[in-house]
Amino acid sequence: MPRFPVSDPFDSGLLEVGDGNRMYYEQVGNPEGVPVAVVHGGPGAGCNLNQRGAFDPERYRTILFDQRNCGRSLPHASDPATDLTANTTQNLIADMELLREHVGVEKWMLYGGSWGSTLIIAYAEAHPDRVTHALIPAVTTSDSDGVAWLYEGVGRIFPEAHERFRTYIPEDERGKDVFDLLAAYGRLMAHPDPEVRARTAAEWMAWEDAVISQEANGTPGSYSARVDDARLAFVRICAHYFSNTAFLEDGRLLRDAAKLAHIPAIFVQGRMDLGCTVKTAWDLHQAWPGSELVIVEDSGHTGSKAFGEAIKDAIDRLAAR
Repeated sequence: MPRFPVSDPFDSGLLEVGDGNRMYYEQVGNPEGVPVAVVHGGPGAGCNLNQRGAFDPERYRTILFDQRNCGRSLPHASDPATDLTANTTQNLIADMELLREHVGVEKWMLYGGSWGSTLIIAYAEAHPDRVTHALIPAVTTSDSDGVAWLYEGVGRIFPEAHERFRTYIPEDERGKDVFDLLAAYGRLMAHPDPEVRARTAAEWMAWEDAVISQEANGTPGSYSARVDDARLAFVRICAHYFSNTAFLEDGRLLRDAAKLAHIPAIFVQGRMDLGCTVKTAWDLHQAWPGSELVIVEDSGHTGSKAFGEAIKDAIDRLAAR
């Protein structure tokens, strides 16, 4: 639930970012307030209304945007004709810089978790002089170990669900490893038959729901609750990114985190998060000098009351700085 009342944007639009892409953005709160960019997860989840109420509208200027090919950005990944070749982490970083310049802010705070944490770290390392603070709930660096854990390793806990996820792809198309499996899902998500795309998305979402199924907030499945084009775009973009380890050199985000020592950062991590494990948050905390790690014992990926309170407290403490 949003912390503050959800208000209508005082500014919104579609920003031309190149490669035929137009990125949706909106701004809420105080136009003269502290700029904070909300970086959504997924990849491909898009921003949502509740995120408009994450920050005090009297104090903050909250800037939200839908990353390439999802949400209200165009063209949309739910259309199999949409080419995802130019949808890469490097281009998303460039899109954020174009947006920052377009809305006229010199520096901004970054807020976002799950996939959003990967993009925040990558952006901050590319533009360390443009980030004032970072608040990351649910940390992942989307490296090969993390991707392999989420789409294969967690199968040790949910073997029935993982077998269904794996064998949906015919044996001769699964390839040699989990990345080939994810690429096969991506190919099916671009299939011309809408029924094939719908079935493939449903199988992917069933696995995502299995991963969160033991969490207090994990049922009914929040992934499968996505409908229509939002579901199709989410799965297609996830498969595109994770079969390519997010188009990042493996291990680079942790290796280069030392350059972020001047940026105050707080990571809020659920101990029971099977998708974004506490080990990744711990490793980032060790690599990012001066950062703070808050571990919430009762929370998984979908959060808890204590998790929400920890995020609120982190926002207040960063604001005090």
